[in-house]
Parts: sequence; structure tokens; C-alpha cells
Amino acid sequence: MTKPLLVIALGGNALLKRKEPLEANIQYRNVQQAAQMIATLATQWRIIVVHGNGPQVGLLALQNSAYEAVSPYPLDVLVAETQGMIGYMLQQALNNLLPQHPITTLLTQVEINRQDPAFLNPTKYIGPLYPVDRGREVGEQMGWTMKLDGQHMRRVVPSPQPLRIIENDAIMTLLKEDHLIICNGGGGIPVERDAAGMLMGVQAVIDKDLSAALLARQIKADALLILTDADAVYRDWGTAAQQALTQVTPNDLQEMTFDAGSMGPKITAACDFVTHCHGIAGIGSLEDASNILSGGKGTRICPNLNHPLI
Repeated sequence: MTKPLLVIALGGNALLKRKEPLEANIQYRNVQQAAQMIATLATQWRIIVVHGNGPQVGLLALQNSAYEAVSPYPLDVLVAETQGMIGYMLQQALNNLLPQHPITTLLTQVEINRQDPAFLNPTKYIGPLYPVDRGREVGEQMGWTMKLDGQHMRRVVPSPQPLRIIENDAIMTLLKEDHLIICNGGGGIPVERDAAGMLMGVQAVIDKDLSAALLARQIKADALLILTDADAVYRDWGTAAQQALTQVTPNDLQEMTFDAGSMGPKITAACDFVTHCHGIAGIGSLEDASNILSGGKGTRICPNLNHPLI
């Protein structure tokens, strides 16, 4: 019997936790933990992994700007670099844990619309956290838009809606050959078509959760699992009345408000997938990954509250 198909959206903050130094050895350690979780889930699921890149692409942008003899590389190129870097780390760790399982990292472009209103209101956090005063100073120095992320400042960039995955046919071919696939890294390299229909890069970072949901819809996945540095979705987050949500429906969540730069896209992605595919979605921490879809941990989002457990 064919295993059900699961798309895992692995947050960049799950690979490099908040306030951890942006060091390669720390990412390797966290990637190893992620790979062990993925390997465990692979006993029950066919898996595609979509990873985030917020901390990593922000670090590359800082390094990129430090050498002033040449113009900084654009964001689409930096996204491609993080796809290679994180994909390499994940693939190597999974190769060691699942030596008999074919594993492929696919450089992935995702088409967006240049007229997307996201370009008028950047919301996607990238890079490290700064104390407020230092964040304002960095923003002025680099010409970056900075916004509060909790009690710190962080760079934000446009995050347009993903419309089409350019390499979709390649993903389907790999699935037919039973590959565990790492793709749409960092939400995908943002591209658009010019008047002649030619692809060209765009200065943006696509939200990896929305990209994962688009992918899950296109391949008709059975489940979408969004892993982050939060253990669940909370009602009234950050207040004395905050409450973890265990099992909810898209209708329940539509009545609540979530931060557009963090939990908001995760909720939108999960609800979009559940509504269109009638599958289930889970949101929670990397450590709880194996128990989220079964309802034991995190937040489980279902078409209705009587939906069977997995």
C-alpha cells in the first residue's frame, strides 16, 4: 500500500533558533535534529521538505554588503544560495540516516506577480535580531526597512504570493521514483516573466509556508506539517489570556487575528490547504513533529472536528 504524502514546511528559525549565533556548526546540529525527525516520519509517509531561510538569507545579505568593491548580489540570488546551503546540509544528514532511500535537493523557482501589493508593505522578517536602537541604525545605514519583531528590530522585505512552481514537473517525476525531495527552499527563488515571457529574478523573499501550501495543493498531498520555533498556535498570543489551540477548523481560525510577519502566513497556508484539499495540517515545534498530526502536540487543523486522526 502506498504511503500517504506529507509536505513538511521546516522553518528557518527551526534550523537556527532565535538568539543563537549564526554559526555553521550550530546549523549542522539543528539540521541533524530535523533530519532525525524527518527520517522517523518517513517510516509512515512519503515526504517533501520545504525549508525556510529567514536567518540565513539575512546573514548572506549582511556578508554580501560588507565587501564594497562590487555591487551586492540581489535577493533572488541569495535565496538560491540558501537553497544550496541548507539543502546540502539536510540532504547529507538524511543520506546518513536513510542510506537506502533516494534523496534529492531541487533548485526551485517560484513565479510571482510584480504588481503584488506586498511590494508596498514589506512584512517578511529576514536576518538577525537587533536591539531597537541598533536596528534603526542598521536600517538607516543599509537602506533597509526595519520593523519590530517582539522586543527587537529586524529587517523586513516584500513577500509576494507564490503563483506557480516552475519545476513542478520535475517534482512529480521524482515523486514517482519515490524520492524524498527537498525543494522550494526559502519559499522558492522569486521570479517573474517579462513581456517576452522570459524568466527573471525579483527582489523579494517568498513565504515558505505559503509556498509549501501551494506545492501541497498541486501534488494533492494528504497532509501539511508546518514546523517552527513555537510549540502551537495561540489565541491572544503575548497577553495574559493567551491560550494554545489544540484542534481547530479553518472557520475557527478565520475569526482570530495573527501577526502578518510570523504566525499569520502559517495560518493562511494551513487553512488554504485544508479548505482546498480536505486534508489535515499541523503547526508546532520541531521537537514535537512526530506527534502533531496525530493530535498529541501542537495545533491540528482539520476540515471538521470529527476528522479522523492520522
